[in-house]
Amino acid sequence: MPGHTSLQTLTLTDDLTITRMGYGAMQLAGPNVFGEPRDRGEALAVLREAVDAGVTHIDTADFYGPEVTNRLIRAALHPYDGITIATKVGARRGDDGSWIPSSDPKDLQAQVHDNLDHLGVDALDIVYLRLGNHDGTTDDSLEAEFTALAELRQKGLIRHLGLSGVSAAQLTEAQRIAPVVAIQNLYNLVNRQDDELVSRAARENIAFASFFPLGGFSPLQHGTLDAVATRLGASPQQVALAWLLQRSATTAVIPGTSSLAHLRENIAAADLELPADAITELDTIDTNA
Repeated sequence: MPGHTSLQTLTLTDDLTITRMGYGAMQLAGPNVFGEPRDRGEALAVLREAVDAGVTHIDTADFYGPEVTNRLIRAALHPYDGITIATKVGARRGDDGSWIPSSDPKDLQAQVHDNLDHLGVDALDIVYLRLGNHDGTTDDSLEAEFTALAELRQKGLIRHLGLSGVSAAQLTEAQRIAPVVAIQNLYNLVNRQDDELVSRAARENIAFASFFPLGGFSPLQHGTLDAVATRLGASPQQVALAWLLQRSATTAVIPGTSSLAHLRENIAAADLELPADAITELDTIDTNA
């Protein structure tokens, strides 16, 4: 199937270009991102159709499942010709599905090797150091953790480094250690606390890949969003994704779904050009409400 030729790309380095419309694999795992998928066949089909539609930016983590999404990605897409796989380290999962922060430098390096094994590659395209939680960021030093990943980059096991749940101060600290090509923070139409970091990323040609671009476990809902979507003949989800893509030159989106229908709807948002009056109206949404 031919690719979706209108998908915009973002060149971050000489050897790294991604589609700004990406795909987040988290929802391919079972309930609460734990265990096997509801429908393995559809999960594989979603991954393959995303790539067939032109998406070259797949986001994952070995703690999704755990291991489930990486194994699905390998089954569906290996050997990843022309595809950038971005993964994250900094957490483990308990037997009960609990999320356990795990940022000891030695364990971070072990997590990198787990990702290499489960994805079936010799080097990982992008590895994010997961720092903060969904409630916000801190300015705690990341020197030891990021240095551990930078050492693996020097050894050729990681091609590029990113940061997830990061503050501006932490980004600056990390850049003294190794180049940062991407940030992955909570940011969407109704959660704009990282406005300045988004703008900084654009100035420095760093991808800002919003996690939960559609609200995550609490889907975005707002009367203004609904009104704009109705006027444009689009879904609220498509408008929210289009707003992010127009927010800056380096924003990217990684909406996740286990449904082929939702995947198609999300990818179609890449073709939605929001007029200036719609953006003005959307920008009036009170993000503190």
